[in-house]
Amino acid sequence: MSSAEPIRIDKFLWAVRLYKTRTLATDACRNGRITMGDQPLKPSHEVKVGEVYNISIEQLHKQIEVKALLSNRVGAKLVDNYITDLTPKEEYERIQMARQYAFEKRDHGTGRPTKRDRREIEEFKYK
Repeated sequence: MSSAEPIRIDKFLWAVRLYKTRTLATDACRNGRITMGDQPLKPSHEVKVGEVYNISIEQLHKQIEVKALLSNRVGAKLVDNYITDLTPKEEYERIQMARQYAFEKRDHGTGRPTKRDRREIEEFKYK
């Protein structure tokens, strides 16, 4: 890809495997989970080398710096050629600790969560 061609942030995040689908990356942008500084980014934001983005994926708050641009999805081993992970080590430790002690438990006989219950659970877990 030549450096003259712009690439959208949603496509870039999908290409470096931070999101499984481009639609998920687009939705994350629209919901304010992708920011640069304190400014939420639109899915159409043009990525530039050297920019630092803050990304909230579930409970993890990642910080990445763009090293190079790409337009197609790359293998997991090649991702380090395109981004630098600036996320503090403490953030990964916090997530590891939360996963170690977090479990979802429902009382026996209460059945499956309703749609309302599921939305409340997701709001609590991911906001």
